[in-house]
Amino acid sequence: MIHNITFSIPDCKIVDSVPSKTKILATVIPARTETYIFNEEVDYFNDYKTSMFAITTKKSGWDCMRHYEIMACGCIPYFPNIENCPKNTMTLLPKDLFIECNALYAKYKDYKISDFTSDEFGECSEMITKLIDHTKTYLTTYKMAKYILKKSQSHNVSSVLYLSGRTDPDYLRCVTLHGFKQLLGNKCHDYPKVPHIYKSSTINYKSLYGKGMTYSNLLDENLHDDESDKTVEQDIKNKKYDVVIYGSYHRGIPLYNLICEYYKPSEMLMLCGEDLHPCNYNELISKGHTVFVREL
Repeated sequence: MIHNITFSIPDCKIVDSVPSKTKILATVIPARTETYIFNEEVDYFNDYKTSMFAITTKKSGWDCMRHYEIMACGCIPYFPNIENCPKNTMTLLPKDLFIECNALYAKYKDYKISDFTSDEFGECSEMITKLIDHTKTYLTTYKMAKYILKKSQSHNVSSVLYLSGRTDPDYLRCVTLHGFKQLLGNKCHDYPKVPHIYKSSTINYKSLYGKGMTYSNLLDENLHDDESDKTVEQDIKNKKYDVVIYGSYHRGIPLYNLICEYYKPSEMLMLCGEDLHPCNYNELISKGHTVFVREL
C-alpha cells in the first residue's frame, strides 16, 4: 500500500492568533540568496510574523518546509503556479486556500500596512486564521505520526523502533521522528540516535542544513534511551516494538533482514522524503510494506 506524506511542523512553532503586522512582504524571496539574511530562528520567524504575505515556491519538489513556516507564523503564502501541483502531492496542505491566498496577494501587494481599511485587514486576518487552524489540525508533527499509524492500519501501537541509515539532517525523517517522540516519548526509540533533534550544548545547530531552523534542538535528552541502543538486536528478536519505521529508506535500511525474520511486512513502514526518488517503491509494496512517499 502506498500513501502520500508531507513535511510537518512542531506545534511549539505555531502562533495562536494573528500577529501584529508591520509590512506587506517578508524578507526572504526563494532563489534570491541575498535575501537569506537570517542566522537566528527567532529573527527568521519574527519576520514572517510581522509580514502580511510571504513568497514560497516549488523547489526540486513541491513540498517545502517554507510553506509550513509561513503558515505557522501567521503569514499568508503567495505560491505561484500552485494550480500545477500534482493531485497526489501535498495532499495534506490547503492547496485550495493557497489559490485564495494568491488572489489576496494580487489584490494587496502594492499596499502599505497603513493603507488597509478595517474590512480589508479583516479579510486577510480571516485567511490567516484559516491557515493557522489548518496547520494545527493536520500539519503538526504529532498529527503526522497519528496519520501514519492510521493510514498503515497500525492499531494499538505503544512502541516504535525508528531506524535511520544515516543521521545527517533529513526534513521528513527528522520532523516525523519528532512527532512520534511527542506521541510515545522514549517508547519511540530512534536508532541510531538522531542527535540534532535533541537539546545539547555540544551541537552547533547553525552548522546544520538550513541552519537547523524548525527541525532541530527540540527534545530533552531523556527522550532517548541509551540503554536500548545496546540491546536493539535482541529487542527486535523479542518483538519489543509494535512497529518498525524506516525514516528514509533511500538513506539506508539497517537491520532489514533481521527484522524480516521477526516482523510481518505490514509491521514495517517505509518513508520517502526525497524531492526526486528514482526508487522502485512498488517492490517494497509487493513485499507487503506500507510506503509513504512525499513527492508522488
